[in-house]
Amino acid sequence: MIKTRITELLGIERPIVQGGMQGVGRAELAAAVSNAGGLGILTALTQPTPDALKAEIARCRAMTDKPFGVNMTVFPTINPPDYAAYAQAIIDSGITVVETAGTQAVADVWAILKPAGVKIIHKCTAVRHAVSAERKGVDAISIDGFECAGHPGEDDIPGLILIPAAADKVKIPMLASGGFGDGRGLVAALSLGADGINMGTRFCATVEAPIHPNVKQAYIANDERGTNLIFRNLKNTARVGKSAVSDEVVRRLSQPGATFAEVAELVAGAAGRELLETGDMSRGIFWAGMVQGLIHDIPTVRELMDRIMADAEAIIRGRLAGMLL
Repeated sequence: MIKTRITELLGIERPIVQGGMQGVGRAELAAAVSNAGGLGILTALTQPTPDALKAEIARCRAMTDKPFGVNMTVFPTINPPDYAAYAQAIIDSGITVVETAGTQAVADVWAILKPAGVKIIHKCTAVRHAVSAERKGVDAISIDGFECAGHPGEDDIPGLILIPAAADKVKIPMLASGGFGDGRGLVAALSLGADGINMGTRFCATVEAPIHPNVKQAYIANDERGTNLIFRNLKNTARVGKSAVSDEVVRRLSQPGATFAEVAELVAGAAGRELLETGDMSRGIFWAGMVQGLIHDIPTVRELMDRIMADAEAIIRGRLAGMLL
């Protein structure tokens, strides 16, 4: 058993947190992660309304009596959702842990959640953002290296540097995110100064992940080179799974003067949701990190987390301890 500041803060048995993933962070997956000793996360904006989020929280609570949280990501968008109403739905449902990410406007969400006693884990892609979030009162940091799926920021700093650099500056508990999928990664994260790991892509390739088997097989088929960085020219870099669609997105955006409008139909949220649900890989893009190179099977969440913990403990007690003279 590995005890850290994260397990103590969140009241969990294992220092493993599920990433909040649009379209994937639903009750089936979150409950499975929590039941296996980690912290499952529902994704608030996967639900179309605050009332729908309340219903999903209730559905998850019927599947587990262990702690679970909710992700709230504040996107830059022309027609933003009612973030305050979603935050109130979280409070009304008795959720005590929220993972946040996004623009500076996320502070408005913190201002609603913190007085209600909700613990905030804030996801950052830069040390300076982590320091700022700590100063503003969040309870923990999730630091996202360049290897991650989704938005890695614009600094391109990999976890091997970013995690210890953040650990040198922040005093609150910290999760390492981006590129984690096995016991070796957990031990590495702990040795670099983190208190646990946040996994997204690896949990997508599990039995309980509510996505089509074709998508899960894509994670196995791709290797560590199997991602594309898109939106680089728009200063909104995102890492997605390599596919014919994401290759086309890269091609179009590489043209001089290219704008978002030229790829909008390929990267639309509705198209991505259809891909996840139907398995038609030609419909859109799917989020994926470099950790695909470490994904070789589709276990249950329990099997995966048992394996991670057993391998991590074996490394700590065996290989590393055996190196001491």
